[in-house]
Amino acid sequence: MKKSTLLLLMSVMFFLFSCNNSHSGKKKHNGKMASKVEIRHPLVVMKTEFGTIVAELCPDKAPQTVANFERYIRENRLKDAVFYRTVTRKNQPGKKIKIEVVQGGLYRDNHADMLPPIQLETTKQTGLHHLNGTLSMARDKPNSATSEFFICIGDQPSLDYGGKRNPDGLGFAAFGRVIKGMDVVRKIQQQPSNHQILIPMVKLDTIFVGNLGSLLTL
Repeated sequence: MKKSTLLLLMSVMFFLFSCNNSHSGKKKHNGKMASKVEIRHPLVVMKTEFGTIVAELCPDKAPQTVANFERYIRENRLKDAVFYRTVTRKNQPGKKIKIEVVQGGLYRDNHADMLPPIQLETTKQTGLHHLNGTLSMARDKPNSATSEFFICIGDQPSLDYGGKRNPDGLGFAAFGRVIKGMDVVRKIQQQPSNHQILIPMVKLDTIFVGNLGSLLTL
């Protein structure tokens, strides 16, 4: 294992354990102290020049979407991935309904690593919502999502099922949440752009996907 990767994983582990072992934010459940932060799902660690983003996936709620995202990572299909789009309150003048997100993926529609589209798992089906830090799939028409994803900055209810951002009203497929690195996400959002396209694009190194136990055994 590369030294840089090991140091990154050590910092992630320190963050996770400090959250779980801290008494602040804990409450009693059945007479026992329970941590406010509980990591029970697969984690994705993403490294950029601005810092590291750690996201927790929700396979129990959005199984097909998570399986698709994990496949891209496990098969090394995101080796060319970048964050390429920033959407702010000020750079969408033609939109009545404003959102704030950063978008990443393979960028090119004809990229050789792109897999076939997957079925849309709406927020009505999954019970997930587009909140601050939500990881979700970008799409055009329903059932067209492939490799492109975005991270919400602030709550974005217009992206849920029934929301008005997309004319079809079906919303987008939320499938995870950022648990570390929202400061990095915001920093990326604030980079120079032209018509929402980042200049330059921000290289995304997807280092690891797995559960907390897998991280411990590395």
